[in-house]
Amino acid sequence: MAVYYFDLRDGDEMALDEEGMELRDLVAVQEEAARALAGLSWDAVRNFRGTQSHRMTIEVRDSLGPVMQVKFSFAITRKQ
Repeated sequence: MAVYYFDLRDGDEMALDEEGMELRDLVAVQEEAARALAGLSWDAVRNFRGTQSHRMTIEVRDSLGPVMQVKFSFAITRKQ
């Protein structure tokens, strides 16, 4: 098992994961990144008002460097 860090890029802001998480393989890493991003994006969508768009990325790294990126973007256009 290795330690993976899940850094969040939200628009122009970056929040670095200082603790990391020990996971068994890249499938578990992908599932954790997708689960975390789904929760964060749900909160972002609930707080939107009017017409807006948003992009979020979780950049996963280990002790050797980048491992994967998981991206989410959405646009809301209200007609009324």
